[in-house]
Amino acid sequence: MEKDLGNYRRSYEKSELLLKDTPENPIELFRTWFNEIDIHFPEDETNAMTISTIGLNGFPKSRVVLLKKFTFEGFIFYTNYESEKGLAIQNNPKVCLSFFWAGAERQIIIKGKAEKIAKNLSDGYFESRPRGSQLGAIVSKQSSVIEDRDILEAKLIELEKEYEGKEIIRPEFWGGFIVKPVEIEFWQGRPNRLHDRIHYKMDEDYSWIKSRLSP
Repeated sequence: MEKDLGNYRRSYEKSELLLKDTPENPIELFRTWFNEIDIHFPEDETNAMTISTIGLNGFPKSRVVLLKKFTFEGFIFYTNYESEKGLAIQNNPKVCLSFFWAGAERQIIIKGKAEKIAKNLSDGYFESRPRGSQLGAIVSKQSSVIEDRDILEAKLIELEKEYEGKEIIRPEFWGGFIVKPVEIEFWQGRPNRLHDRIHYKMDEDYSWIKSRLSP
């Protein structure tokens, strides 16, 4: 089977990104873009991001997760520490995050190092989740092979009965990672494929150096 996609193209014309208009700290620009997407492009899931890791087998793998918090220190998401993703990060903490907001013709690429957040922070977020999500985190031995979905459904029903009227405690194998950025690139689509790319790189003194990249 063969399908030629050579004619799939569109012209990006919605905005521009000029170096002179960018702040010294990239997190400020990230916050501005995030808020603009959240307000003006509700069709996009604003906090959906792709995280790329290097697996234990040496192959890269990318998947979409949800950003749950960002600060000047970094970007936080939650997962099963014993999953394929969790084990890959603990073996090689160098990861890449990317956001693509098609409606605004914008992309952000973040290179950084991931580390586990403090246990009390993971506890606090776990407590804020709906009970179904809490139980789901316990039910799923993420990334492991299962014979049938019925196994998951049966285990969930069992746990619902077990924890009825009781507090659900965060399991040790589940929690948050924070990705502390060392490079951040902002991409704004422009006509004729002459896209705007503003790149930030952290210096040895933890200040940011910014530059324009050729598209």
